[in-house]
Amino acid sequence: MSDWKNAYEAMKKDLDLDDDAIGVFAVNLKFNLDDFKNTASEALTGGGDDKKCDLIYIDKERKLAVIAQCYMAQGIKQSAPANKASDLNTAVTWLLSAQLEKLPVAIRGHASELRAAIVSKDIEQINVWYVHNCPASKNVADELVTVEGTTRALLKNYENGDEVSIAALEVSSDQIQHLYKQAEQTIIVTNVFELQVGDALEVKQTDWSSVVTYIRGSWLKELYSQFGTDLFSANLRGYLGSRESDANINNNIKNTAADEANNFFVYNNGITAIVLDYDLAKRTKSGRKLTITGLSIVNGAQTTGSIGSLTETIPDDLIVAVRFIKAKQNPIIAKVVRFNNSQNKLQAADFRSTDPIQDRLRTEFLKIPNAEYEGGRRGGASDAIKRSKYALPSYTVAQALAAFHGDPVTAYDSKSELWINEARYRRIFTDRTTAGHIVFCYSLLEHINATKSGLVKMGRLNPETQTDADRKKLNFLSQKGSNYLLMFAISQCMETILSRPIPNKFDLQFGDSVSPEKATVIWQPIIEMMLSLSIQLEGAFSRSRIFSEGVEATVPQFVGVIESLKDVHEDRFSNFAQNVASF
Repeated sequence: MSDWKNAYEAMKKDLDLDDDAIGVFAVNLKFNLDDFKNTASEALTGGGDDKKCDLIYIDKERKLAVIAQCYMAQGIKQSAPANKASDLNTAVTWLLSAQLEKLPVAIRGHASELRAAIVSKDIEQINVWYVHNCPASKNVADELVTVEGTTRALLKNYENGDEVSIAALEVSSDQIQHLYKQAEQTIIVTNVFELQVGDALEVKQTDWSSVVTYIRGSWLKELYSQFGTDLFSANLRGYLGSRESDANINNNIKNTAADEANNFFVYNNGITAIVLDYDLAKRTKSGRKLTITGLSIVNGAQTTGSIGSLTETIPDDLIVAVRFIKAKQNPIIAKVVRFNNSQNKLQAADFRSTDPIQDRLRTEFLKIPNAEYEGGRRGGASDAIKRSKYALPSYTVAQALAAFHGDPVTAYDSKSELWINEARYRRIFTDRTTAGHIVFCYSLLEHINATKSGLVKMGRLNPETQTDADRKKLNFLSQKGSNYLLMFAISQCMETILSRPIPNKFDLQFGDSVSPEKATVIWQPIIEMMLSLSIQLEGAFSRSRIFSEGVEATVPQFVGVIESLKDVHEDRFSNFAQNVASF
């Protein structure tokens, strides 16, 4: 069994998922996500009526979406069935053209969000994937060409749809292995390159050194032709492609390279690349010899891809500014990648990792069994693969705290804002925020997500055993942001549940001896009861997504219903209250 399959099977077992987990695994690897559990809860569609959409991942912060059909062969096969690739035509047609009211609840919220994001320019790239564990095949590739054409035609019906790039891809076993290697290894192009440059400036510090010079556009095109997207192994987004539009920067780069090659150097910002090593020779009459070992472009993927995809011969006078960086320590490399990448805000938690509050919380977590808290240190897919199952990812912790303390919409829709925005950050990470309270909130979110995953799995594997009550619960949890909404609703009912006033909700916890896993068990009877009444929260949704005004109007009514049922559930509430530490 190859490396990726070992990691995949471990993830699948830990999360108790079915074979569609291969889509979750691929998405996390490709886009450097750090929480497999949260991705599974948000992206996997519920039940059997998913209109051929096994997974729909929408990330407005990265400005991308993934629509995936997943397949796991149980034995050795030469290729995956091509008809499942053609099913993606059905998937994109339902998502982009069917009336929302006629869509199954399992995908209605995803479709609504995707359509709105296209119009608002919050999506720049749609990835349509056929993810499987077989070798790639020509039949599948041919089917995906048709899928790409279908998607392009459907997007023409949307304002700004022409500005969205499309990538219909077969994510085969070999491709997943490649993504796995890429997640494990920042630089995957490890070749040695010898260049002759006119001159260069070298800057050295204790932990890093850098060479600033220029390179020929023709060499950059050769690199792209030989290595393709491997050149962007440390870059979160890679090349987005170009479209015939003045507003599209990549198309403009190509036009400049073709029409004004002699001015390209001053029009373009150039590229930044990290290298394993370099050697800069002394000056000679013909310039300087620069030897580079290993290469990954962390800023300038669009420049590289635009020049590399030109069909014309690159003029000799097209030169590109470049900065090669070599660092001795991995933390330095990580920061070079982060600060040079256009998606800096996605790494927002890193800016808080040295906050005294995060330092204190990391220390407090040492006392809690089977719990590891990163405190703003975010490593992406590589760390997610390696980390123990007891880790509490920083972003998910912040989302749990925000939802519990009154901001479920931001928790669902703008998780990076919880780390970037000073007011939002200080609202959830205060001097009163403790490791015990984080476990209290995080375990609540974990159990809600686990409940949804269990219902999804039941609906797919054993639909005949699913009760009407289970279907109603799954319909509720399939709506976007429902997990954070339910968290907030439960937090507003805490005084009713505990039968005592709560001066400060940050004091709520189960105690330092309670692990997150044990805490989820404590929450079970409360979540079960609240979910059975989730119909009372339907007013918080618009087009199957939570919205602020709906939350504000609906949650107080829900609290009133719970208050009226207090005597009926007295034993349930009393048993739960015994587990909550006194304050």
